[in-house]
Amino acid sequence: MNPLEHSLKRLRRPDLPAGTMALAQYLIGKTLVHELPAARLSGIIVETEAYPPGDAAGHAFRGKTRGNQSLFLGPGHCYVYFTYGSSFMVNVTSEEPGVGAGVLLRALEPLEGIETMQRLRKMTRTRDLARGPGRLAQAMHIDKRYDGVDLCAGEPVWLGTPARPIGAVGSSTRIGLTREVHRKRRFFESGNPYVSGPRSLSLS
Repeated sequence: MNPLEHSLKRLRRPDLPAGTMALAQYLIGKTLVHELPAARLSGIIVETEAYPPGDAAGHAFRGKTRGNQSLFLGPGHCYVYFTYGSSFMVNVTSEEPGVGAGVLLRALEPLEGIETMQRLRKMTRTRDLARGPGRLAQAMHIDKRYDGVDLCAGEPVWLGTPARPIGAVGSSTRIGLTREVHRKRRFFESGNPYVSGPRSLSLS
């Protein structure tokens, strides 16, 4: 019997703090879960990036479009987009309905379904299964089909309570941007080996 199946509980929408910056920090240590027919995949969220309203690097900056409309659903929904011609990215919407903003999930510490993640990622090194946003989506088997899913309801992809006590949360500038590059809107569990990006950005 897997004790995590009983210890992880779905987050309720009232549990989520108001505002993108607060949510990005709050999600560190929480879990992301995907219930598949043959396995349950889960991991501890150890790295996020905030894209609040008015952020020129955010997908909602120029308003609502057919591609980004899930960002405007209100807090606790899944916004999935495809980028670099190869990778999906998983985000959690963060503001009141009608306001476009979200938190990018950048890295997970795998918990459940590791063998399935290894098959999905075609690799065995656990540390690299979900270290980076594209890897995270692939390891968790999340693609555009899950865009708009309510992560606080009875959907197969959901946000859960912590699986363990979380360490200190650090912050830095975000990774790989050409706009708003100076803003410290990336958050991570300090010292966690599953955090992505240059080590120099994960020491604060």
